[in-house]
Amino acid sequence: MFTSRAEYRLLLREDNADQRLSETGRQAGLLSEERYQRFLAKREGIEAFIKILEEKRVAVGHPLVAEVEKAGGGFLRPGTTYAEVLRRPEVTVAMLLACDLDLAPLPNAMEQAELHIKYDGYIRRQKEDAAKLKKYEGMLFPPDFPFSSVRGLSAEVRDKLAKVRPASLGQAQRIPGVTPAAIALLLALLRRDPATLPGGPDSG
Repeated sequence: MFTSRAEYRLLLREDNADQRLSETGRQAGLLSEERYQRFLAKREGIEAFIKILEEKRVAVGHPLVAEVEKAGGGFLRPGTTYAEVLRRPEVTVAMLLACDLDLAPLPNAMEQAELHIKYDGYIRRQKEDAAKLKKYEGMLFPPDFPFSSVRGLSAEVRDKLAKVRPASLGQAQRIPGVTPAAIALLLALLRRDPATLPGGPDSG
């Protein structure tokens, strides 16, 4: 399945499919006990490794300081957490493991822990955006909403909206090709005074 047109593709990654769907599969009776226990062990391993990285700090003279500088990174201040170090683009989990032999994560937990930490800010923002749009998906468009004249939308999106004429924001969200950015713009318009909508008396 291609996710290029998915609404929140940072959340719909191939690497976290088991974390997103295993509980649902279990409830539907599609996941064996053995696979479910493997999922639980992996999830616990990811959470435990992330906790270690968020709590452990770089000591003075730590080999990681020189390694980061050699990789092209700037000065690494002592006291920085491993998680903060890992957020740097030049740093990888493999580098942390090479510089600290006490780290011993489960092999299948390393990749997801690294992605979680590196993209945590973006992922949280997408979750907040998704929750916000879910809250407003029942918001209705006025019957005469001028989809074809909304500035800021691509010609393709305007054409799709004008053809389908969705009754609500939730329906617009489910039209193939209508992007999250387009939905956010429509939401902003709907929350404004109706007189300021495109084509309204104050639209100039």
